[in-house]
Amino acid sequence: MTSSHIVKNYISAALGVLAKIDTSDIEKAIEIFETTYRANRVMYIFGNGGSAATSSHLAEDLSKGCACPGKSSFKAWSLTDNTPLLTAISNDFSYEAVFEKQLEILYVPGDTVLAISASGNSKNVLHAVRYAQKRGGRAIGLTGFDGGVLRSISDVNIHVPYDDFGLVEDMHLLVGHILSTSMKKFISESCVS
Repeated sequence: MTSSHIVKNYISAALGVLAKIDTSDIEKAIEIFETTYRANRVMYIFGNGGSAATSSHLAEDLSKGCACPGKSSFKAWSLTDNTPLLTAISNDFSYEAVFEKQLEILYVPGDTVLAISASGNSKNVLHAVRYAQKRGGRAIGLTGFDGGVLRSISDVNIHVPYDDFGLVEDMHLLVGHILSTSMKKFISESCVS
């Protein structure tokens, strides 16, 4: 297969997958984002590998990109960004506890979690989601493949129905940009009112 075929096939697959994402789930997630902002609460975002990078990217987009003078910015925090804390928790407890233990320190009732796992079965992600939910928090999941356990336990799940990590991660980043664009518009409209 030539590089031209690889490029065309990848783009074709991406467009096909994009058309299969349930946009009503994205709209439900936006409602939770708006509720989190109005309550002046925090959105904790986390995932492993490429999903960790998406977590950092989305937290930056929401925190910096969704601000206006005289109003509170959207409070978003990526649980993947404190390397010393990640390694200390992994060493002293286990890697499965790496996000849950951070939530034990940071979580306040009314906060929300956005859990990203292409497989939907990352144990550390699932532990953190369950921790937040036991404390009354809402969980948004971003999944791929068959959605795994995360798809079934999330309050709202945005599922990318495809079996390739790269394409699923691409779509998760795209969904993240939709969410942050929506919040930027929501917050900017509140600036003028």
